[in-house]
Amino acid sequence: MTETASKQEIEERIKRLYERINSQNEHWNAAAIVGRVNQFYLTGTMQDGMFLLKRDGSYALFVRKSYLRAREECKVPLYPMKSYRDMMGFLDGQPKTLYIDKDVATMTVMERVQKSFGTEEFLPLDRILQQTRAVKSERELQLIRHSGKLHAKLLDEVVPSMLEEGMDEATLTARIYPEMIALGYHGVSRFAMYQTEMIVGQIAFGENSIYPTSFDGPGGMKGMSAAVPIIGDRGRKLRRGDIVFVDIGFGYGGYHSDRTQIYMFRERPDDEMIRLHGRCLAIERQAAAMLRPGVLASDIYRDAVLSQDAEFLRNFMGLGDDTVRFLGHGVGACIDEYPVLAPGFDVPLKKNMVLALEPKKSLPGIGIVGVEDTYIVTETGGECITGGEKDIIVV
Repeated sequence: MTETASKQEIEERIKRLYERINSQNEHWNAAAIVGRVNQFYLTGTMQDGMFLLKRDGSYALFVRKSYLRAREECKVPLYPMKSYRDMMGFLDGQPKTLYIDKDVATMTVMERVQKSFGTEEFLPLDRILQQTRAVKSERELQLIRHSGKLHAKLLDEVVPSMLEEGMDEATLTARIYPEMIALGYHGVSRFAMYQTEMIVGQIAFGENSIYPTSFDGPGGMKGMSAAVPIIGDRGRKLRRGDIVFVDIGFGYGGYHSDRTQIYMFRERPDDEMIRLHGRCLAIERQAAAMLRPGVLASDIYRDAVLSQDAEFLRNFMGLGDDTVRFLGHGVGACIDEYPVLAPGFDVPLKKNMVLALEPKKSLPGIGIVGVEDTYIVTETGGECITGGEKDIIVV
């Protein structure tokens, strides 16, 4: 399995990016890409620098540090730089209109660009980049499938053996991470969401799995403290009859899979838990069957979610006012990618897009049940790559 994109694959990606920009604005001057995930996707390296594209079809990566490493990894024309002014010769003048990935470019970066380039108008490149990255190549799919295979092994075989009465959430998180590394995990779960931090994922016992959190997802986590509301609650010990909520991303070679598994510690779930979990499984299967080219993302949400009765939808995808209005999301170089299965997202799916489906139901005072798995869009419906659609696992 080849982890690194070839020069040909990089060139094909850049070609698709040009086509998307030109289709929206034939009068643009240049584009600047500062986000390192986007740079990696388009150049093959992830260094401190800026990737520039001009309307005439020429492009180059300018690197501050490490230029030496970039020379080993980069698949595009490469130049060293000390300041933004070093790029002016390549630009052949001042680009009045500049596309830039605004989601990651700070005001400081944009002010420096404006001062150095004389740019008068900044246009958002983010959605164009998201669309370019959404359809995966066969090599990317190989990496994601491999991640999903390792992910399934972790959640189905490894995690159940770790659960011990009296352990705290932080300890479980600390034990899971080295096991992930041993399996082949690439070490980090990347998110495109602004100011989102995650070490392993959301790992919580019982009612902590619905504890309020800023994370844009249906699950909860109390975390270490108000200063570090992630990793796990040291004070919450695992008790008989607890739900154990493990929602974590996995990754291999720069590409992710996403899965959630619910466990029940030392007792069988009651009939109501089983019933509600089963309804989440049914929603996942219904949505997965619709993961075909041409189906609108919003239609999947409508058919799978809005068709449910009002009682079930109460505390579905969150608790109370903290519910989220989506059913699934794209997965790739980041865990949260384009497209989103949500109302108003009237975007047709394409073959070889990758999405996670995560129907979950909160139970006040108890915790959360439900599922999450990663699927590839195919002509016949979603191909599950995380071995999921699992019942609650009793440990």
